[in-house]
Amino acid sequence: MEQDDIVEDTAAHADRVGDRLRKAREAKGLELEQVAAETRIPHRHLQAIEDGDFASLPSRTYAVGFSRTYARTLELDEREILDQVRAELAEGQPATAASSAKFEPGDPARVPGRGLAWFAVFAAVLLLGGIYAFYSSYFAPGLGPAPLQDPATQVAANEPAQQARPAEAVQPTGGPVVFTSEMDGTWVKFYDAAGERLYEAQMAKGDSYTIPADAEGAQIWTGRPYALAITVGGKSVPKLSEEDEVIRDVPVTAEALLSRDTEPASAPEANEADPATT
Repeated sequence: MEQDDIVEDTAAHADRVGDRLRKAREAKGLELEQVAAETRIPHRHLQAIEDGDFASLPSRTYAVGFSRTYARTLELDEREILDQVRAELAEGQPATAASSAKFEPGDPARVPGRGLAWFAVFAAVLLLGGIYAFYSSYFAPGLGPAPLQDPATQVAANEPAQQARPAEAVQPTGGPVVFTSEMDGTWVKFYDAAGERLYEAQMAKGDSYTIPADAEGAQIWTGRPYALAITVGGKSVPKLSEEDEVIRDVPVTAEALLSRDTEPASAPEANEADPATT
């Protein structure tokens, strides 16, 4: 009986995602260092994925994103690998956190829309205003403002104050465009409309780059748009994408960033090579 249990445990362990990735890598004759160089994923993180030690990765998002890139490099079924990664992540969490783990950070499709959030705020303001008006009129009806004795005089007195009121501040429509990396090993390339390179590097966490003010039609090429925070004139704007995908020839001028929707600015080109491998 004990021998059968050992055999079953060994078979179950062999089917884990780390073992599948390691076997696929070895079948292709690749060393872990080669995969790290091609994917720009640190060697220790790839080793942790193969060992099934997801707890040593910075967060759940890293485990999912790195596993997807690893599977893509080995030409495995990404969806199947990700489903297995999520299942193994759920095994290592307490029962009370298992349900909340299904709502992954950085997944725009599962985040409540901005319109719904504003509607909730508006409804809360109306509710508080109604409660205040009800209690004010029901419990202390005599504490309200005194009636106007002379409406014409009151209106005339308010006109100068309204004329002297300063105009509302106009929202900034431009300014310096700054990209800041939120992860280590973020490869990025900036170039102008003529294809001339402005900046190319593998940015560490906290590194930033400011688009030159005289750059004509500045564009970006990167495989980690979700790792780049953007500000225009000191004001944060949405990231170019929250997905682990390659984007290229995406305009990053102040006008382009401020005028685009909150949806990802560009989908990855068909059969586009990951810039980390070039």
